[in-house]
Amino acid sequence: MKKAIFLDRDGVLNEELGFQVTNSEEFKIKQGVPEGLKKLKAAGFLLVVVTNQSGIAKGTYDDSFVLASHERIQLASDNALDDIYFAPGYDSVSRSLSRKPGSLMFERAIAKHNIDLSNSWMIGDRESDMIPAKKMGLSTIQVAQTKPSPFADQVVLNFAQAVDLLLQT
Repeated sequence: MKKAIFLDRDGVLNEELGFQVTNSEEFKIKQGVPEGLKKLKAAGFLLVVVTNQSGIAKGTYDDSFVLASHERIQLASDNALDDIYFAPGYDSVSRSLSRKPGSLMFERAIAKHNIDLSNSWMIGDRESDMIPAKKMGLSTIQVAQTKPSPFADQVVLNFAQAVDLLLQT
């Protein structure tokens, strides 16, 4: 079984700009993320992105934009990410069990990659990231600029702090 880090994308790996990013010029990888991903990979973690992408259902972008953004993170981090799962639905357009706080993206990754939940973590920035992770038995780290979630086991200010915390455990 493999130890893994589940990663939310928007607000954790890339900048949350206060509006829905719809083109590659607006997509900004957060400072320290490529280096942090490389460190986690070197420490033996499987790295899996689990991200809601409501812009697909809303029609503001398509899955090719999501995959191109993922590829930008891959290029910056020497292909550290092992997999990506994204939920294209949005409740007012189409309901989906994949969309967080649902856990279907997690369940698919766990089954596909034979993930050891007792040695795996979720890094997210919202309570909706923490809820499915806790449901699946994962430990959680919230990158919080606002009120921490009661579902977060640890709270940090940025991705680099999350990486440091994981490498100390």
